[in-house]
Amino acid sequence: MAARKGRRRTCETGEPMEAESGDTSSEGPAQVYLPGRGPPLREGEELVMDEEAYVLYHRAQTGAPCLSFDIVRDHLGDNRTELPLTLYLCAGTQAESAQSNRLMMLRMHNLHGTKPPPSEGSDEEEEEEDEEDEEERKPQLELAMVPHYGGINRVRVSWLGEEPVAGVWSEKGQVEVFALRRLLQVVEDPQALAAFLRDEQAQMKPIFSFAGHMGEGFALDWSPRVTGRLLTGDCQKNIHLWTPTDGGSWHVDQRPFVGHTRSVEDLQWSPTENTVFASCSADASIRIWDIRAAPSKACMLTTATAHDGDVNVISWSRREPFLLSGGDDGALKIWDLRQFKSGSPVATFKQHVAPVTSVEWHPQDSGVFAASGADHQITQWDLAVERDPEAGDVEADPGLADLPQQLLFVHQGETELKELHWHPQCPGLLVSTALSGFTIFRTISV
Repeated sequence: MAARKGRRRTCETGEPMEAESGDTSSEGPAQVYLPGRGPPLREGEELVMDEEAYVLYHRAQTGAPCLSFDIVRDHLGDNRTELPLTLYLCAGTQAESAQSNRLMMLRMHNLHGTKPPPSEGSDEEEEEEDEEDEEERKPQLELAMVPHYGGINRVRVSWLGEEPVAGVWSEKGQVEVFALRRLLQVVEDPQALAAFLRDEQAQMKPIFSFAGHMGEGFALDWSPRVTGRLLTGDCQKNIHLWTPTDGGSWHVDQRPFVGHTRSVEDLQWSPTENTVFASCSADASIRIWDIRAAPSKACMLTTATAHDGDVNVISWSRREPFLLSGGDDGALKIWDLRQFKSGSPVATFKQHVAPVTSVEWHPQDSGVFAASGADHQITQWDLAVERDPEAGDVEADPGLADLPQQLLFVHQGETELKELHWHPQCPGLLVSTALSGFTIFRTISV
């Protein structure tokens, strides 16, 4: 593919390595640090963030870590780039005790961009103005919580007409649907939020619950084409189809889709066909299904050994006939669904040195995707990029020469990354959750 005009490829990471030892004579210039490539960090060295590599960067803590979250589409408009930004997340905790868990609605606002470094000749007056400016630029977070018995494995949000709902997979083996309208209302008004937390939160219950899975699970996806249609998959290899009924309820087909031999890890509806979906599993396979057939005969296509081990996550492109997968082998693979029968991916990328935990195609840019791994890296990729032979980055750091040319950016500094999502209405904005909390950022590369 030809290199895309206007796309800047950077081999800088979000966290370049800089020596911080006491011996200043041995300190060299800041170097790029990449896990699994080049020398490990030496004693006295630490990772230091390169703020010039980010357009926007914020972090947030919510108490107990969240294994999963989803971005709630809002009415503030599409293609928002003007700062400061506002966004809404729905997340579920993994607390130490079952009764300490919460389903949460987060409103993050006043999210400004990264500040340019101060000029060398700045005086005291300018510094005072900067301090006042800093106060005005502080990010804000409102949080509405609902008690939830049991850790929350996965959260996915959908709009049923004008009603926002969250599908929630519980470690207790149930899948529940929660109405979110009230939570979205109260995070807009501090007084309403205080009254809600005092008087209402303990009474909020799911509007529907299904306990027919044989144990807990993680896989869950709302159809982007048929309002209210839902798929859920469990660790016992079963997948169930939910069909919305009149009156705001669901009929869950008790007959599971049969095919996988181990845990179903992820599910993705086709963005172009109402009845087709994909699944991946700890049995190393990826399967394509059509719900028009009986559940025992609905598996239409299978790649039996898609990865060397568990296939953890998949993402179905909304713009190209491509499926993206990430596995325990650390590999990222692109599957052309027109050639899926061949059993061979059209591309394989090996940058992560530990299991891939999340993958997602960019909602607007067809060749761009992001991935996170248990190696504490978030990587951004562009299939349309080719290395510029005139660029000096490889000469400056020969250790970058063997990087995949489609690799745009490596973000580090999080601990135990679990999930990431592009914001569908704010181009280039990524949100991730990890043991270390939430990170909201946009890089210079996307």
